[in-house]
Amino acid sequence: MVNAAQEAPGALESVRELLNSWLIPNDTRRPDDRFDAWAAAHAVPAVERDTVRALRDDLRAVVDGGDPDAVVNRWIERTGVRPRVGGGALGFQHDGGIAGDLLISVLAAVGDGTWRRLKTCPDCRWAFYDHTRNGSKRWCLMTAGGPGGRSCGSIAKVRAYRARQASVPGRGSAGAG
Repeated sequence: MVNAAQEAPGALESVRELLNSWLIPNDTRRPDDRFDAWAAAHAVPAVERDTVRALRDDLRAVVDGGDPDAVVNRWIERTGVRPRVGGGALGFQHDGGIAGDLLISVLAAVGDGTWRRLKTCPDCRWAFYDHTRNGSKRWCLMTAGGPGGRSCGSIAKVRAYRARQASVPGRGSAGAG
């Protein structure tokens, strides 16, 4: 399920898709690791799957607010990523297989400033790209059409509204419908 409003630019989209191999589906509301299906769809060799899954987990932690410098630098060392200049352009080489390819997409995004716009919804944990002008998007979507039809932003705002109303004297839960 690709929603163009959430799609990341260029190669960063492959990283977003990897991050979304773990989510909290609307029907169960329990974490669901769908990495094996993602790996099969992307022809990740069995010998590389543990490494790519570990990269996914580390990158999810970063997108959720972790320390990007420490994580990315650790993965640069682990995959042997190194810069190379050719044809007047900067590129990268590595010894890290698919994890190295994905990490290069992350490095390019860090370099062009798009990495900071990759976020996860605080409710369903879906990874999305923030296309807003000021980079302040918080939820996957405000209207139904998010992962599994969820509208996490609207749900969160309704929840906050109801909490405020419940705290107003004379507006408790009695008589509320």
